Amino acid sequence: GLDFYSTGLKTPVFIYICLKDDIVMEKVTRDNNIQDSNAVAEFDRLLGIMDQLRVKCPWDRKQTFASLRPQTIEETFELSDAILKGDLHNVAKELGDLLLHVVFYARLGKESGEFDMGKVIDSLCNKLIYRHPHVFGDAMAANAEQVVQNWEQLKTTEKDGNKRVLSGVPEGLPSIIKAYRMQDKARAVGFDWEEREQVWDKVEEEIGEFKCELAGLAQAHREGLLDEALYKKHAQEEFGDLLFSLINAARLYDINPDTALESTCSKFRRRFTYLEEKTIRAGRSLKEMTLAEMDEIWNEAKAQEAEELQAKGEVAKSNVAECNCNDAKRSDAEGAELLQ
Repeated sequence: GLDFYSTGLKTPVFIYICLKDDIVMEKVTRDNNIQDSNAVAEFDRLLGIMDQLRVKCPWDRKQTFASLRPQTIEETFELSDAILKGDLHNVAKELGDLLLHVVFYARLGKESGEFDMGKVIDSLCNKLIYRHPHVFGDAMAANAEQVVQNWEQLKTTEKDGNKRVLSGVPEGLPSIIKAYRMQDKARAVGFDWEEREQVWDKVEEEIGEFKCELAGLAQAHREGLLDEALYKKHAQEEFGDLLFSLINAARLYDINPDTALESTCSKFRRRFTYLEEKTIRAGRSLKEMTLAEMDEIWNEAKAQEAEELQAKGEVAKSNVAECNCNDAKRSDAEGAELLQ
């Protein structure tokens, strides 16, 4: 359990003992500094405030696990936005909002008699110590890769743990994150490419299959075939396979695909907003403009961004223009033949 007590020293000492199968696994002792001590006091204050809110506030009294869930998701995305923007002030703020939800759920659990904040924290501490035997036990882990492998293996041995490799990936996760996590968990048990470069053969294979289905769909549409819907379904499945392979490629090159796509979305929003606002200032409408006119303003936005990044010293030399693209062009030509 958890025990905060005074030792006669100026700073309190935190001692945690984890029991498993009647064996003391580890004792963790840590001297807290003043900031830690204040955090404990503030957390206790937060629990007290939550108790009062549930008694005295009509809105807080009305809340349930189900009613709080959408707001928790929203708060999580707000924290994600702050992190992506590097806005540490708002990161701290959003962490507080998310902590409120943790405390709220714990209070609801206490009222139901199922669990309370003490049990939540105790379960977390037990899990962290059990899954880090290289820190709190005699196991060895030379690198982060071994830590992940040990973590996944230990999860399958826990009483309430995930008995299957992919069972820990929530069904409700956004698809890109879900694909990334599933691939990462499969990697932890050895299901992965021997060399990361091998993934590009799979990506090219999926592109070819997708183009074949598009060709069939186009033919079905031209000829008014009854199986057009079936071709569309197959094309959708192949596009999903293509996305899955690209996410796998990102993982192999240590790129988070969700973060990468979010960055691209932010870039598109900035540039399109620049285009729209400049058009409005000129007294025109986007619908009245030609694509060439819009491209000209779009390129202005790109150039402006490049200048700003260069001024900040954030521009790294790009190899894109220097790449030998013969292979890519050959693939495009092969794909075009499939569509003919």
